[in-house]
Amino acid sequence: MPNWQWFHRLGSPKWLLITLDRWLPWVLGLAFLTLLLSLIWGLAFTPPDYKQGDVFRIIYIHVPAAVVALAAYYAMAIAGAIAIIWRMKVADMVLRSIAPVGAVLTFIALFTGAIWGKPTWGTYWVWQDARLTSMLILFFLYLGIIALHDAFNGSASGQRAAAIMSLVGTVNIPIIYKSVDWWASLHQPASIKFTEESTIALEMFQPLMIAIPGFYLFCLAAVMLNMKVQIAHNSRNNSWMIEHAKIDS
Repeated sequence: MPNWQWFHRLGSPKWLLITLDRWLPWVLGLAFLTLLLSLIWGLAFTPPDYKQGDVFRIIYIHVPAAVVALAAYYAMAIAGAIAIIWRMKVADMVLRSIAPVGAVLTFIALFTGAIWGKPTWGTYWVWQDARLTSMLILFFLYLGIIALHDAFNGSASGQRAAAIMSLVGTVNIPIIYKSVDWWASLHQPASIKFTEESTIALEMFQPLMIAIPGFYLFCLAAVMLNMKVQIAHNSRNNSWMIEHAKIDS
């Protein structure tokens, strides 16, 4: 029989807060080192692209931000499903903690994409581009989930509405992934491929493969920080939380 003790522990805000306190410094440190290494390598030591010159280096921010923004939405939707099915309060806190981080990452992807687009395409934005539009929808989905969750002052109705919206919004994720294949797009087809040879040069590919895990770790650290805030807010009147606050101070 599988041991589900870990799953039940995740439903305990006290246990989760202690775990977050233990692991957060390590995740933050590893995120900082990984991002620093990837950016120094990508910005200072990777040769210029033969077509785009040095402007291509924005890839080390744009691509990881976009990849992690999509993955964060899936994680948020899973938390929403758990909150609906098992009514776990912690799952709702995870959903609310991921949403602002995902929104920031999506904004970074959109902003850096616009900067990259101007010298590459001659324009910052093209509404007819399916990937641009679907990424903008992702940004609004994140904002809408935050607004829904907070509109009811943290009530069960707001939490459930946010969870349902997160699940409905998953329809947009495969559209973002496949938009360059399904419709004519200014975006080039995927350069990084897992089932066949990638089309990106190896010297450009290597720092990117460090930057993506670095953004994942940064996202995880930011969500963990938000989780600590959520737990502290929701458990502020509990005796164990008061004792924990005294220890931290």
